[in-house]
Amino acid sequence: MAYTKRNDGRKFDEIRPTEAKAGIIKRADGSAYFKMGKTVAYAAVYGPREIHPKFLQNPKEGKLRCYYNMMPFSSVGDRVRPGANRRAKEIAMVTEKAILPVVDLTEFPNSVVDVFIELPQTDAGTRCAGICAASMALADAGIPMKDMVAAVSIGRVDDKLVVDIDYSEESYEDGTVADIPMAVISRTGEISLLQMDGNLSRDDLKKAIEMAKKACSEIDKIQRDTLKKKYEVKK
Repeated sequence: MAYTKRNDGRKFDEIRPTEAKAGIIKRADGSAYFKMGKTVAYAAVYGPREIHPKFLQNPKEGKLRCYYNMMPFSSVGDRVRPGANRRAKEIAMVTEKAILPVVDLTEFPNSVVDVFIELPQTDAGTRCAGICAASMALADAGIPMKDMVAAVSIGRVDDKLVVDIDYSEESYEDGTVADIPMAVISRTGEISLLQMDGNLSRDDLKKAIEMAKKACSEIDKIQRDTLKKKYEVKK
């Protein structure tokens, strides 16, 4: 049976209901909350601060480190095993690489900026929600940035390309499924993350990239409006 209608009633090119907040963790240097559908990500930034051990220090620029953690009962699928695991380390690494192109750490030699991402509730798209929250938290912390980074997952469910795939679509059993997480540098449209789980034709990949860029422009507006709202001067 062909996939003709999304379970939650969205159009194929529509992102889930999305909301964001900035500066929500008081003791962090910067923080953000980002919710895409039922997936919730919190990001907290600490630093710049001296990096240890000292052999990691770079006299030319600071270092960005990202940490990613899904809480044990966060997933609508299988229970997440607590503690560090291979998947969490891989997502932390790709998050760091997705954000690093827009972060300028030349002002902070021998230092580190740590970004902690926690997900208390998930329904697919976790790395994308985490990237969106982390980008906002870094801006909230006042870390010099050339731009913002927005992220979204495009899926192919049976024969349809869909924006912001959820868990029910990831686990679709009546046809093939592909998942393509992407991160886009907002003003330039450059892609800082592109992964793919599943098979996709070259034409479908081109379409997926265009769909992701359009969706990321919507997400970028939410990120920027949220940050502006926090710092706007009330008359």
